[in-house]
Amino acid sequence: MTDTCSNAQLLGQMLAGSWTTQAIYVAAELGIADLLAKGPLTPEELADRTGSHRGALCRVLRALASIGIFAEDSGGRFCLTPLADRLRSDAPGSQRWFAIMMGAEFYQSWGNLLFAVQTGEDAFRKTFGASFFDYMTRHPERHRIYDAAMEGIHGLETEPVLDAYDFSSIRTVVDVGGGNGSTLAAILKRYPAMKGILFELPAVADRAAAVVAGLGLDGRCRIVGGDFFSSVPAGADAYVMRHVIHDWDDDKAAAILRNCREAMAPGGKILVLENVIQPGNGPGFGKWLDLMMLVVSGRERTEEQYRHLFRQAGLSLSRVVPTAAGISVVEGVRAT
Repeated sequence: MTDTCSNAQLLGQMLAGSWTTQAIYVAAELGIADLLAKGPLTPEELADRTGSHRGALCRVLRALASIGIFAEDSGGRFCLTPLADRLRSDAPGSQRWFAIMMGAEFYQSWGNLLFAVQTGEDAFRKTFGASFFDYMTRHPERHRIYDAAMEGIHGLETEPVLDAYDFSSIRTVVDVGGGNGSTLAAILKRYPAMKGILFELPAVADRAAAVVAGLGLDGRCRIVGGDFFSSVPAGADAYVMRHVIHDWDDDKAAAILRNCREAMAPGGKILVLENVIQPGNGPGFGKWLDLMMLVVSGRERTEEQYRHLFRQAGLSLSRVVPTAAGISVVEGVRAT
């Protein structure tokens, strides 16, 4: 009977996971952590500053405090906790913007997961009437939130990748789909003799130019706008793609990889930075991220699936280098 009850409770907690997502989203959207950065405040003070209902906000904060996000003191004021601190806009690796994405567009799209499973079609498109990237292009204010969300999540991966993989033999690297340039900037800072090219869609490239210039790397880093389904800058020793290939099905992913293979210098490398799904029943973030990608029309892959994808693009998978951040560097070279 005890096992039956505990299993029922565990399953109940899992089923209520969406409650947690939405409560964190509300706190992130309202900027509660930013308001508490200077010290504790009452729910009434927080409600007045955010234009919220006093009683309703108090109930959200009380629930979040029960799982370690915020804490209520003996005077009825709420304060930051280590978990809540990560929701500050200016916190290193801030997850505020990711919480907003997960609670808004992504949350709504997950409601159509059954549609995606039954049809194999795009749940995001079903929800919003456009593909994820088309939607972001049409809503630049949401795209900026998405960029900040990805930086907050993926920015913590950069140093572990640089610690795990030796880039020292690379003279010129192209960061394909490199967003705001933060990954490429970190690589160039670690390797002062290296030169880099950030390759992105023209609108994204324009935003990245200010970031790169602000880091003092404009002399070693070029920014090129374009479409990686058409071509990529030629002649580099390595082509890095972090969380790019997982956005696409096999045919489109192979097209991107094929363009990189055709462009790279003799002896060049393809470096795909992704979560590689491990076999077996063990827990793994990549298995759940794969469902997120199913919702937005992408996928995570196993090592064998990457091996097949590389062959499809005329490449040979040479090795998979795991990192302390959970992602791996999947290295490919021209197939012989």
